[in-house]
Amino acid sequence: MSAHLIVGPGALGRLVGLSLAKDGRVTLVGRRPLPIAQTLITPEGEALTLSVPTLTLDRLPSLTDDIVHLATKAYAADAAHAAIAPRLAPGTPLVLWQNGFDCQPRLSEYHDGPVLCATTTEGAWLAGDDRVVHAGHGVTFLGDLGNHHLPLARSLATALTAAGLTTAAVPDIRIRLWRKLAVNAAINPLVARFRIHNGQLRDRPFRPMVEAVIEEVAAIMAAEGIAPPDGAGAAGWRVLVWQVVADTANNRASMLQDTLAGRPTEREAILGPLLAAARRHGIEVPRLAGLDAALARANPAGPR
Repeated sequence: MSAHLIVGPGALGRLVGLSLAKDGRVTLVGRRPLPIAQTLITPEGEALTLSVPTLTLDRLPSLTDDIVHLATKAYAADAAHAAIAPRLAPGTPLVLWQNGFDCQPRLSEYHDGPVLCATTTEGAWLAGDDRVVHAGHGVTFLGDLGNHHLPLARSLATALTAAGLTTAAVPDIRIRLWRKLAVNAAINPLVARFRIHNGQLRDRPFRPMVEAVIEEVAAIMAAEGIAPPDGAGAAGWRVLVWQVVADTANNRASMLQDTLAGRPTEREAILGPLLAAARRHGIEVPRLAGLDAALARANPAGPR
């Protein structure tokens, strides 16, 4: 059984870590100490309490863990990697769990070892320093941008699935990351700006705003050669976005949670790649640019 180091024990990081800790060796690494006794509340309401060692980033020893999971927010991923990289054994596999498509290409380029990227629809939220709630089952896809490490992805997907997180290894993770980015861009910035639950996007005045953003996102995706899952062009993006809105109607998106808490948001990781792609292809995206500017003004502490 592999040992897993979870760097960034927020809601998703702790969900992954505690799920794997049921049958394996896991260590949590964060900016501050956490209780060793950690409780995972399953979607079925079962409480599982586990003893999980914790470390802090500023006091890391040399690390011999088989797999490192980087589960920080996207804007913190590079700094967290820089803190742990000198302490890792050469060739240590790295798994990136960030939203957007920002840090993944960079870390895939300069990490000394295989880099897998994950995109997931698992839902989780923290109920304190010692408790994470697995709010709903989802699906995780795992792969590397160059499609050179599919056997490693398959092995980890098997372990995650056995731990209760349904995971599939895929050869097209780049496309899947762009697809999730497209959906996130149509939902997260709007709910964060107007401080509403996802389901409220179906009502006026928000529905026309979503449709306008989808139109711009669809144009960018077409220019990048990224088709929606059903291959139906712009109409497919609408179907996908509105299905996610319906499935997560009662959710507070992570960007909204960060906004309400006064924390930096993942605005740059979600909107930044789309705006950069729009500039490359000469596509006018006034709605996306306006959302980016509005969120930057509302959260000046966030990454620029």
